[in-house]
Amino acid sequence: MPTYLFKRIAMAFPTVVIVAVLVFAMIRAIPGDPATLMLGDIHDPALLAHLRHEFGLDESLPVQFLHWVERLLRGDLGMSIARHRPVSTLIAEAFPVTAQIVLSATVIACLVAIPAGLFAAWRQNHRSDLAVVMTTILLVSIPSFWSGILLIWVFGVKLHWLPTFGYQTFAQAGWGSLKYLVLPVIAVSLGEIAVVTRMIRASSIEVLRLEYIAHARAKGLGEGRVLARHTLPNAFGPALTVIGLVVGHLLAGGAVIETVFTLPGMGRLLVESIYARDYPVVQGCLLVIALIYVVINLIVDLLYPLFDPRLKH
Repeated sequence: MPTYLFKRIAMAFPTVVIVAVLVFAMIRAIPGDPATLMLGDIHDPALLAHLRHEFGLDESLPVQFLHWVERLLRGDLGMSIARHRPVSTLIAEAFPVTAQIVLSATVIACLVAIPAGLFAAWRQNHRSDLAVVMTTILLVSIPSFWSGILLIWVFGVKLHWLPTFGYQTFAQAGWGSLKYLVLPVIAVSLGEIAVVTRMIRASSIEVLRLEYIAHARAKGLGEGRVLARHTLPNAFGPALTVIGLVVGHLLAGGAVIETVFTLPGMGRLLVESIYARDYPVVQGCLLVIALIYVVINLIVDLLYPLFDPRLKH
């Protein structure tokens, strides 16, 4: 296992390097100059030149990249151009909000999708299976921002049950802070429930056709026990990969839902920084998301042998 872990980490390193290069290049391909945006309507060439020199924007791109990498190796993500605060501080303040949404949505998706997928596989080609399949097709076809707007209209505007925007920390509102996350979590969970359900159903159908399932039934085991103890452990392996992708998708796609609900998470921080051409913040956010994505895939690879013992060899 240590050798396998070392190999996986070594394979992840080039990915991180490529992501860093792409992030640096893509953000600078966006038209606009941060110093010009900061000055607004002020037309002062001397002040513009001073700002560009202060933030290193007057240097060549290779030099800027080397300086950024040098700071990264020291654990320094740089200073925000627009907010004049350390990027690491901004990310540390925004990440807990995004993490709560992502983790909550992932847990809800698994709790709903696993039983639904097993049930649909068990009732394959029946009306209940068709109902589950049609529901997943409907859910996966609805964009999260559209479902978020519908939830705001129903539960916020019409019923006045839940807040439709803003956020309060646990220190500010106690358990009442959770109500600000209910609608965003539901909005992002719907599509992921559909994805995981379809994978669980597909892998469970394959497992239910194997001989040992027929043998378990021949021994007189109930269908519930067959599904829980014999089908799910063997069908969960392929779904584990999808769940890892779901977490990465929620991290990367959180910008939309956080903007809809005006949540102070990493997604909204990223969007606002793109509009402000705040290079250090955009680079820091994208790099952190990429690193988390790589770590999640590494964890999934390490957990895979638990569900498929053949991979241990």
